[in-house]
Amino acid sequence: MTNTDFWTEGEPVVDKAAPDGPIETRWERRKFAAKLVNPANRRKLTVIVVGTGLAGGSAAATLAEQGYHVKSYCYQDSPRRAHSIAAQGGINAAKNYRNDGDSVYRLFYDTVKGGDFRARESNVYRLAQESVNIIDQAVAQGVPFAREYGGLLDNRSFGGTQVSRTFYARGQTGQQLLLGAYQALERQIGLGNVEMNTRHEMLELIIVDGKARGIVVRDMITGEITTEFADAVVLASGGYGNVFFLSTNAKGCNVTASWRAHRKGALFANPCYTQIHPTCIPESGSHQSKLTLMSESLRNDGRVWVPKAQKDTRKAADIPEDERDYYLERIYPAFGNLVPRDIASRAAKNVCDEGRGVGPGGLGVYLDFADAIKRLGQKAVEAKYGNLFEMYQRITGDDPYETPMRIYPAVHYTMGGLWVDYDLQSTIPGLFVVGEANFSDHGANRLGASALMQGLADGYFVLPNTINNYLASGPFPKVTAASAEVVEARRQVEDQIEKFLSIDGDRTVDSFHRELGHIMWEYCGMERTEEGLTKAIGLIRALKEEFWTRVKVPGKGEELNQNLEKAGRVADFIELGELMCIDALHRRESCGGHFRAESQTPDGEALRHDDEFGYAAAWEYFGADGKPTLHKEELEFEYVHPSTRSYK
Repeated sequence: MTNTDFWTEGEPVVDKAAPDGPIETRWERRKFAAKLVNPANRRKLTVIVVGTGLAGGSAAATLAEQGYHVKSYCYQDSPRRAHSIAAQGGINAAKNYRNDGDSVYRLFYDTVKGGDFRARESNVYRLAQESVNIIDQAVAQGVPFAREYGGLLDNRSFGGTQVSRTFYARGQTGQQLLLGAYQALERQIGLGNVEMNTRHEMLELIIVDGKARGIVVRDMITGEITTEFADAVVLASGGYGNVFFLSTNAKGCNVTASWRAHRKGALFANPCYTQIHPTCIPESGSHQSKLTLMSESLRNDGRVWVPKAQKDTRKAADIPEDERDYYLERIYPAFGNLVPRDIASRAAKNVCDEGRGVGPGGLGVYLDFADAIKRLGQKAVEAKYGNLFEMYQRITGDDPYETPMRIYPAVHYTMGGLWVDYDLQSTIPGLFVVGEANFSDHGANRLGASALMQGLADGYFVLPNTINNYLASGPFPKVTAASAEVVEARRQVEDQIEKFLSIDGDRTVDSFHRELGHIMWEYCGMERTEEGLTKAIGLIRALKEEFWTRVKVPGKGEELNQNLEKAGRVADFIELGELMCIDALHRRESCGGHFRAESQTPDGEALRHDDEFGYAAAWEYFGADGKPTLHKEELEFEYVHPSTRSYK
């Protein structure tokens, strides 16, 4: 079977909303050229926002503040429980408070380079521009960023940069920023401008006359299926890292909202771009259902090392300094322990593959704070990282002040997502996608502290400007539950639920999810090969067939039924997993989080092929022939020209 047996190629996809001309003025010119909606008309327009994390919460609050009526949906019992709360280390912004050479242009440059030249220049420059506004917004909301002795906001460094631009609130930055967005959202709920629907899961997108006009949702407590209508729909439902089963994501994180939109015609871009985070607590056993992230900020002061000798089972304290290999400092002297995540993750894998890993199974490296404690004092280290150290000790039983942490790479973030244009609109008119759910800003690898930056930039500053251009043509014709398209969308949801409940097989949903995760990690994880990816596609197809004949979903649809919820999510993960492997198979190069063993430099670094693969891969859903269709968006680099990415 040849590679092209797995997909077909279609027409290129073009971002028609992207402005041209000087990059410094593109965003201002786009905002001015966009149509506006006058305040009286905004009250007549309704926007659905799915997801209440940083992107969704800030978008809903801002759109309501502008005067639109907003319907907000999340599957959690409170918007405060969105997974953005788990982000630890910080948020990037080009404020240059340290006067160390930072600027909007340098943040733009670092992000394009960090993404291995697979991101759009226009989007990334806009992100860097809006980063400075995010900090002002958050401070005004009372977000308790760390401050220096004199009262100024403090910064620290993150991987992939040589300046300090990361604002932080100890190891709780995501939580504090989410509370800022949450209080803005709650204010609008109190004013009656936002209709909040917790414990509701989106199961289908409603398209009428070619436009996104609503969603089908299930009340997760009662099981009631309802259809909800609006003039536009915004997806802010996060990433799809849980396709690997074990990841740093909350167990509820899923791809269903995005995948159901994809099945209705929204292109899915770069699904194979998965971020493997280098600083996670290693897996402890087969009983485990998720992994725990330790913030990348720890690499500011922690030193990464392994024994020089293979299979050295001595305790860390018993290994002399001259028998330790601080391999990141050795291989990448310019950046040392602060190389980007993809570089650090592969380096950790390499030393473990050599037999020099530490801990059970040799799948771990040390993150050592002995030098930092000696240099700064334990109290200073505790002030910076105390809650992270406490979390590590509670999980592992080891005290990081006394013995080095053990860390190993794990799935963390996904750079792929629904394809959007410069206005954040998908290929379905009226369907906008923000935050991690879209693909637009990070290329093949996200720099640390840029997820919070993108989520808040999209929600507070980008979407509220660009969605006006679409809504200026509204209000659109009224949609009712009796409309043929609505009836059909609801029927599809009800039929799938009935199917799940009727199979009555002999395998649990979790067993299928775990098996899918093993396949994905083994063949589409930190290193991919043509042979492995081809094998994975076959394994996933067989798993899908077995799933639809052997899965057991007890209970009923008209009640709280978590197995039913998981069944729908795993069914979508199985289809997504196949597309991820096809995307990874077709991209015969290494870039960022996508490392093909057949494409590497003599010293083991990623080897891109810009002449063949300098594009975003936007996929159309599986057609009648069972093959997805590839649409290429060519990437143009006028300001940061692709070069060999070096952090040495």
